[in-house]
Amino acid sequence: VQMFAPNIDQMHVVNHLKGEPSEEKRNVLVESARLARGNIQDLSKLSVKDHDAIIFPGGFGAAKNLCTWAVQGKDCSVNDEVKAALQAFHSEGKPIGLCCISPVLAAKVLPGCEVTVGIEKDNKYPDTAGTAAAINQLGCTHVSKHVGESHVDEKNKLVTTCAFMCDAPIHEIFDGIGSMVQGVLKLA
Repeated sequence: VQMFAPNIDQMHVVNHLKGEPSEEKRNVLVESARLARGNIQDLSKLSVKDHDAIIFPGGFGAAKNLCTWAVQGKDCSVNDEVKAALQAFHSEGKPIGLCCISPVLAAKVLPGCEVTVGIEKDNKYPDTAGTAAAINQLGCTHVSKHVGESHVDEKNKLVTTCAFMCDAPIHEIFDGIGSMVQGVLKLA
């Protein structure tokens, strides 16, 4: 396993104690290295030939830094290196895993794909209905799945799960992410 991140400035830094943006500036690669304990490379160095699959985490970092979904919704742009990685793995027929909000990356880059960000009509999934509608408006298909499940789009070799798009206990989120990883491994 190797980890990669784009070498770009973060959209903004959030003070999680106060739940608001701070004036501080940070770099996505540097912050990712902090979380990965230094074991990370610049996304520009990712070679599809050297890897069997790729998995994208989600969260606000993905919605703000890997693309502009957090501020532009379905009209967002996807970071050029992220887009290139998705297209490269897809064109080589290699599996792609995406969790939480990151399935929107596939919806923007891979027309006609199938993804999940949760269940559309359930209070435990407060952000799913709008996101699912946007995914469908992009010409893709949103498939409702519970937090402990993943969805496999075999044609496009995509495996997605909703993770923190659902207000659920951490063990249920863990199960869904595990299901996504297992689905990616089966397709590899």
